[in-house]
Formats: sequence, structure tokens, C-alpha cells
Amino acid sequence: MKNTEKLYHTLLALVLTLTIISVSVVITLAFRPLYYLDIKALDIPGQSGYTKEEIRENYDVLIDYNLSLGKEKLEFPSFAMSEPGRIHFEEVKVIFNLFEYLALGGVILSGLGIVFCARRKEFLYLKLASILAVALPAVLGLFVALNWDWAFVTFHHLAFDNDYWLFDPLTDPVITILPDTFFLHCALMILGLVMLGSVVCGAVYRKKRK
Repeated sequence: MKNTEKLYHTLLALVLTLTIISVSVVITLAFRPLYYLDIKALDIPGQSGYTKEEIRENYDVLIDYNLSLGKEKLEFPSFAMSEPGRIHFEEVKVIFNLFEYLALGGVILSGLGIVFCARRKEFLYLKLASILAVALPAVLGLFVALNWDWAFVTFHHLAFDNDYWLFDPLTDPVITILPDTFFLHCALMILGLVMLGSVVCGAVYRKKRK
């Protein structure tokens, strides 16, 4: 295989890996049953003082807001919200919207690249994507396993240039229904989906090689 072809496969593998990661993030954000299960498992009603119905209603509004690509304002049905809190959620929405655009664009670009390689019966990119997609969860999973609190705080320091994510329950009661453990479960789901993508790429590569 020529160097130019190897470069092409490497670039396609990077795009495919980024697509797997982006799709995993979007799926996890949209997968509300994960939170619904945590409402009971983490006793969020008992910890927050709100009913299960109030919790689900406000959470659904938050997820609808983050998934939307529009510029509507976030309004909780029964929660007050400070201006710093509003700003933080706007910043979070920008990040999630970016993942949505990356997922959509990645699916299109990856699809075109996969069709092109399939016609040429070349599948090296699948092997490379399988390696890349398993390496990232392995590294991040190690940090999560060693110290989730540190990983959680570090992520916020890297993602945001302010401390608006440090909510005061008195002015932003929504934080009482979003325990850190739930975000840990989200991180584990994302890592699991990315690893699944790696396994699929590896399995398809081995099948095509035969």
C-alpha cells in the first residue's frame, strides 16, 4: 500500500473514531431511561426534596433544551435559575450542539469514505479506528477509575473558562437533581458505546480480511 493510501486510511480512521465518540455522546444525552433509573437508584427525590414527577419534568426540559439546535431560552417548569446558571447551561448547550454537528458531519464523511474503500476492497482504516476507539476509553477509564471527583472537576476546568458550573442550590435548585454519580454513569455509558464501536470496527475488519 502506498504512503498516500496509508495517509488516507489514517485520516478516515480519525474521522470514524471522532464520529463514534460524537455519536456516543449524543446517544447518551438523549437516552433518558439512564436518568430515570437513577432517580430511584440514587434516591434523588429523597436527596432533593422534589417529587419524582417534578424531577422528570424539569430534567426532560433540560434535555430538550440541550438537544435542540435552536436558540430558545431555557425555562424550568418549577425551578428558579440564576443568571450565572443560565449562562452555564447556554455554554453546555453549545458543547452538546457541537457534538451533534460532529456526529452528523462525521456520519456523512465516514459513509463516503467507507463506500470508497469498500469499492477498492481496502479496510485498513477499520483496524486503525478499532485501535484508536479502544485506546481513548482505556485512558479516560483509567482516570475515572482512579479518581472520579478529580476527573469531573478537571473536565469542567478544561471545558469552561468560568466557575458558573459551581451551582448554589438556593439560587439554582436544579443541581439538587443532578448528582455527580449520575454524570459518572453517563461517562461510563459513553465509554462503553465507544468501546462497542471499536469492537464492531475490529470485527468487520477481521471478517473482510478473510
